[in-house]
Formats: sequence, C-alpha cells, structure tokens
Amino acid sequence: MRAPLRSPLGTFVKIIADVAAGAACAGILVVVLIQVVGRLAGHPFPWTEEATRFLFIWMVFLGLAAGFRTVESARVVIFLVLARRLFQNLAVPIYVLSSVLFFALMGWTGLTLVRQQIMMNETAATLPIPMWVIGMVMPVSAAIAILAIFDSLRRRRDLIALPELGLPAGESAHADISISAGH
Repeated sequence: MRAPLRSPLGTFVKIIADVAAGAACAGILVVVLIQVVGRLAGHPFPWTEEATRFLFIWMVFLGLAAGFRTVESARVVIFLVLARRLFQNLAVPIYVLSSVLFFALMGWTGLTLVRQQIMMNETAATLPIPMWVIGMVMPVSAAIAILAIFDSLRRRRDLIALPELGLPAGESAHADISISAGH
C-alpha cells in the first residue's frame, strides 16, 4: 500500500488538530506536575484541577477531529459485515454523510453554547478566563473534523471503504455467535 499524498488541506488539519491536541496533552502533564509539587510542598494550587480539566476537554475534542484525518474513528461495521454487496458499496457515502451531519450538529450546538456563555459573561471558577474560550473547542473541532473527513475521503478512501472485510461480491458474512442453553 502506498503512502497517501500530502495535501494543503491535510497539512492544515494535521497542524491544527494534532499539534494543538499534543500541546494540550503536554499542558496537562505540566499542570499535573505543578499540582503534585504544590501538594508535596504543602501549598496546593487550586487552579490546577480546573486547568487540567479544560486542557483535557480540548485534547479530547481535537483528538477526535485528528482521528477522522487518518480514518481512525470508531465505526460500527456489523451492518457492513452482515449486509449484501449493495450496502457495502454504500459504506463510504454513509460514513461521510453521517459523520459530516454529526459534526455539523456538534458545531451548531457548540456555537449556541459559546453565544450563551458570552451573553451570560461566564468565567472559570479559579482561572481568569472566560468560559467561551473552553466552549469554543466544540465548533472549532467540528470544523476541523469536517475538513479532515473531506481530506481523508480524497486521500484515504480505501480505508473508509473497509477493505479489511474482504468479502467476495454478493456474499454476506455470518455472525460467529454461539448461545449455550442453561448458562
């Protein structure tokens, strides 16, 4: 299998999602170390728990978007395994449509949340930051994920199509399920 071609969109998504998620992960490490040292020294820093939580939220959402760039997202493939060839041929459009729809909804919900946080002038409990900064991760990661889906559709379509199923045309797989009576 040859390596996928680089694209400006893929490079942009990689920099934004991967680097930002990596920075959030590194931030968690630093903040937790500060928290541990502060507790050992008898002077805990109350802001560290909240900072860790916020960095974790950003890391998870950006990691979700990054997973779609490399087609490493969780998929329910049981229907494809059990389905006839027609449904298997629809795997790519179903994957793209459902994923884009999900992230569009997530982005819209995130923007609604951010507008509400701005309107209510919410701030973090122990950190001097507005809560909309934390809430922005939803629309930002949704936009990155949608870009990642289109980039992976262009560069990694074979992975989206689930070649690992390896079923001959017209055949369906049989589930390997055994049910024992009396247990």
